[in-house]
Amino acid sequence: MLGARRLDKTTELAAEIIAAGGKAIAVPLDVTDEASVDNALSAAAKAIGTVDTVIANAGISRSGRSTDVPIGDVRSVIETNFSGLFLTVREAVKRLVEVGGAKTQRGRVILIGSITADMTNQGDAAYAASKAAVATLGRQFAREWARLGVNINTIQPGYIRTELTSIWSDTEAADRKVVSWPRRRFMDIDAMDDAVLFLCSDRSRFVTGATITIDDGQSL
Repeated sequence: MLGARRLDKTTELAAEIIAAGGKAIAVPLDVTDEASVDNALSAAAKAIGTVDTVIANAGISRSGRSTDVPIGDVRSVIETNFSGLFLTVREAVKRLVEVGGAKTQRGRVILIGSITADMTNQGDAAYAASKAAVATLGRQFAREWARLGVNINTIQPGYIRTELTSIWSDTEAADRKVVSWPRRRFMDIDAMDDAVLFLCSDRSRFVTGATITIDDGQSL
């Protein structure tokens, strides 16, 4: 199930997956809206069965010095990056537990955080704080749900050229930042793929409550 506010994007991706021989559905999903989350999970259950694996990746950023960023922007970041993630994961796990997830031991949840959770930078205080909260939430969820057959882990990626970072990544400030990294490069778009596949698989059955940094040494 591919869920996002921009249904045109997920519909296009679902078509690519289907064309390659896979199965996929695209559903509208606004993680800040409880009814939207419920509807998306219901649509998934009807089409493919109860969701047993969740990658919680929704996120926004509102850059600027803390003295200048409007409080509405701060609330938007927290609402999406933390509250929305909390809601999405909680509702998915509740459904999984209802159908006997504790017996199958197949529940897998990956929270996508950020290396900024452990760094101090100029201009992204709200984003960094929201990602620090995500890392703590992952451990809290893992402890609380340890006997429910659900593994909860967090991946903290470094800087990747994506739509979210595009406004910043093509600036002189970004160039200066890249030079300060040991390997002086952005990560490739597929940098997290192997770790995500591992954490979604049965091979990760003994891994829960972990926070894994994948950043090509950018935070060193």
